Amino acid sequence: MSEVANQIGEMLLRTEAIQFYKERPFVFVSGRVSPVYIDCRRLLSFPDVRAEIVHQMAKKAETEIGLDAIDVVAGGETAGIPYAAFVSHELKKPMIYIRKQPKGYGGTKQIEGILEANQRVLLVEDLITDGMSKLRFNIGIRGAGSKITHCLCIFEYGSDNLNLHEGQKNLAEHDIKLYTLANWDHVLKAGQSKKYFSADASKQIVDFLKDPENWGRKMGFV
Repeated sequence: MSEVANQIGEMLLRTEAIQFYKERPFVFVSGRVSPVYIDCRRLLSFPDVRAEIVHQMAKKAETEIGLDAIDVVAGGETAGIPYAAFVSHELKKPMIYIRKQPKGYGGTKQIEGILEANQRVLLVEDLITDGMSKLRFNIGIRGAGSKITHCLCIFEYGSDNLNLHEGQKNLAEHDIKLYTLANWDHVLKAGQSKKYFSADASKQIVDFLKDPENWGRKMGFV
């Protein structure tokens, strides 16, 4: 595992951007019951952590994607917008942001900023689960005559050890390549080595990742 990825995993835990439930588990919008909750918005309140994450995102964009392959950096409403702003500044690239759907007043625009036809867009987001929200953003980008070619996230809700990369696979089907700083492997490693949570907590997270639809029922929460 990359040392940088392990450091990012530890940062997510140290800032409590990743929390393990105490009494009652977390319930997602989808209805899934989860032992953990991720809130990368918290990272914005830690300047040193934020600076390192932005630095690593910009470095990955420059070295693995290549600046010549990026015309515009986009942030998705709402969590992706500040990270896109920071990364676009580091890369010295134009920035836009995109709403989940067109606003219902004024110019009724879905995209704010200047996006010209046939431009290659790097979508910057905080995290990715199944990738569906990214594909909805891509609909708006394609409606403007351009396309998302790459997506860069702080955290992937996936695991190399468990061969779980749902978001990566869904984006690939639409010719979007995913780049991330860390995934569950790195968080679990940091969580146990730094004593952020117990071996039992790690097991519950792994069990959830293997069967997210049924974890709550198996644990007696549903």
